[in-house]
Amino acid sequence: MLRLRTLPALLLVLSLTYCSSTQPVAEATPPPVAEVVEEPASEPEPTPEPAPMPTPEDAPDDWFHLDAEADNFRGVSSERAYAELLQNKVPKRTVVVAVIDSGIDIEHDDLDDKIWVNDDEIPGNNIDDDGNGYIDDVNGWNFIGGRDGRNVAHDTLELTREYALRRAKYEGVDSSTLTGEALADYEYYLSLKEELERKRQGFENQYPNVRQFHEAAIGAGQALQNFLGVEELTPENVSLVPDSLAMLNQARQLYEYMFANDISVQDLEDYRAYLESNLNYRYNPDYDSREIVGDNYEDVNERGYGNPDVAGPDPEHGTHVAGIIGAERDNNLGMDGVAAPVRIMAIRAVPDGDERDKDVANAIRYAVDNGAHVINMSFGKGYSPYKEVVDAAVRYAEARGVLLVHGAGNDASDIDVGNNFPNRTYAGGTEQASNWLEVGATDWKNDVYFVAPFSNYGQANVDLFAPGVDIYSTLPGQAFGDRQGTSMAAPVVAGVAALVMAYYPNLTAQQVRTLLMETAVPYGAQMVVLPGSENEAAQQVPFGTLSVSGGVVNAYRALQRAAEMAQ
Repeated sequence: MLRLRTLPALLLVLSLTYCSSTQPVAEATPPPVAEVVEEPASEPEPTPEPAPMPTPEDAPDDWFHLDAEADNFRGVSSERAYAELLQNKVPKRTVVVAVIDSGIDIEHDDLDDKIWVNDDEIPGNNIDDDGNGYIDDVNGWNFIGGRDGRNVAHDTLELTREYALRRAKYEGVDSSTLTGEALADYEYYLSLKEELERKRQGFENQYPNVRQFHEAAIGAGQALQNFLGVEELTPENVSLVPDSLAMLNQARQLYEYMFANDISVQDLEDYRAYLESNLNYRYNPDYDSREIVGDNYEDVNERGYGNPDVAGPDPEHGTHVAGIIGAERDNNLGMDGVAAPVRIMAIRAVPDGDERDKDVANAIRYAVDNGAHVINMSFGKGYSPYKEVVDAAVRYAEARGVLLVHGAGNDASDIDVGNNFPNRTYAGGTEQASNWLEVGATDWKNDVYFVAPFSNYGQANVDLFAPGVDIYSTLPGQAFGDRQGTSMAAPVVAGVAALVMAYYPNLTAQQVRTLLMETAVPYGAQMVVLPGSENEAAQQVPFGTLSVSGGVVNAYRALQRAAEMAQ
């Protein structure tokens, strides 16, 4: 995922390229219905909202662990929970959290001892030792890989796939000959075509300028470095280039512009790659990744395809998510995960592009069948042609007591009025999964910028919020770094849920869901800038209007309530 930041008009906005949950909201959803949740044993006392707090000037790497009262950061109070509630307690079990994502670097030093291991499978013998249908699935499974070891890196968007599916059927057709369902489908095809062509044209218009800018920046940088005899260009040393050197003067002016607008060569390279990905894969109806996978894509009930490579070609996003949930604690390395007594089951199903319903459904079923207690899903999209297949997998998890945690997405949109898949509302719109938590993202600021500016929201369809900006976690190759998105907020919640489940294993998934909702720290009356607002003064709303709970998940309060329920 690219860091969210605003660039000049030439570059527009650097998009979140790895969070496929950033895809546009497409069609209107059915009206929200009441959630199906287990009633608590007794009605909890209402909690007064905390008093307003000053906004810190900067955030430490571990801010999402911190406590609002003690540290002035509205984290999830996990450090306080370990110090005050869990110090002398022994967890009752190790909780398995399945991470359905882009892949995980399972050899990272801060994760390697926290990765789930299938003890019934013998590594590398090319035999399905445990008879579960997946050969050599020692640490999880890759549903977007082929038996020959190849892996899908890029894929189309569901919009593109829906269009491509109908193009051969309707291109050049005489619409006057169509009636009923065929005419409705043809009109749907035209809407898909219009959206696809409009967005593709936008990227095509941008690409030559961005490519030229990128190549000019590389050439200018090399010339300036050679002249100055430096390895790194700074505003100070670039200013030493004399005006009399015409070519170098142009290079100097280019870099002065980049410095003034906080643009790096890496930013240009990343954005160029983003545009190329959109043109070559995401919005390219002629690209088909399933040749790599080798499955019968039309058979949505097919199982067993894929391979055991749980890292894949680019495990950055999944590695970051996994670290938030369960990176080793107190090992003087990098960062601490939210939940100590966990194992991370790595399931790869999310490419650079839209995940496919068939893969998501199989990933959920695999997690459930192999003992996951919690499933984290930091992905999403605007179309779901096989929603009923995903719904069936969600019901499967619901019936077996597995909690599903899903990031609400990064479109700064109200998902009460637009499609965002997968979701907890089953097809038909009259029933909802009781084991689902939908998570928005908060910032480390305590003022009107408390909500992450990119976060989706919804008073009916987003359950609660969690820290999702400047989250420091594991990255591939023994690295660490900040990322942001609801992709980061969801694993914070998954980690808190796993922590509760580890110490209070008798609680059901539905009870844990209800508990996390009820113990979320309420900030309902605080005025915040509505995500996506252009006019901040006119677009401030009460935080409580953006989710069901109007609160931020809190490990300390959740463990306190769990202890009361266990008595």
